[in-house]
Amino acid sequence: MPSPLRNGGSTPHLVSPHHHHFYSTVSEQKLRRLNWLTLILRLAAFCFSLAAAVFMATDTSRSRNSPSWLDSDSFRFVFASNAIVALYSLFEVGVSVWEILHGSTLLPESMQLWFDFSHDQAFAYLVLSAGAAGTAEARAMRGSSTCAAESAFCVQAAIAVALGFAGFAFLALAALVSGFRLVCYLVTGSRFPLSSF
Repeated sequence: MPSPLRNGGSTPHLVSPHHHHFYSTVSEQKLRRLNWLTLILRLAAFCFSLAAAVFMATDTSRSRNSPSWLDSDSFRFVFASNAIVALYSLFEVGVSVWEILHGSTLLPESMQLWFDFSHDQAFAYLVLSAGAAGTAEARAMRGSSTCAAESAFCVQAAIAVALGFAGFAFLALAALVSGFRLVCYLVTGSRFPLSSF
């Protein structure tokens, strides 16, 4: 018989250890899904940024006095920013794999969350601004005689810029996920609260 309380009620029902284990397991499954989502987004950002850098670096016509991406500040910016984002994304892919395999962050948790969020933001803005500069340059070339004589050069430059924008999209989504994880950590002290989706 439950012992009476001062208010006339009975002892509250205690949560069994199995109940706690169930919620812990559910939380771990959600965290694992979030880690896999992060890995997929970072892998996609790496692939698109690397492809953009490669397309831009190989965009040189073989004829004499023909245009080259080295002749354009905007196209050099597109190449450099996408190469930087590809390297960063490759590092973050490794970090995500580490977290999936070991169940912990590579750096101390708070430092890792702040690092991911701040760098995702900075590199997303970098590649977006490079894409905008590359788009303006590609449009200016389309209106000149350059694209009439060297259509393959202009097409490849446009493809490189488009791939860079795709890399930005996946990096921006990864930034949203890292921002969500940082907010969860600041509010609850956990990377992934039990109440989350």
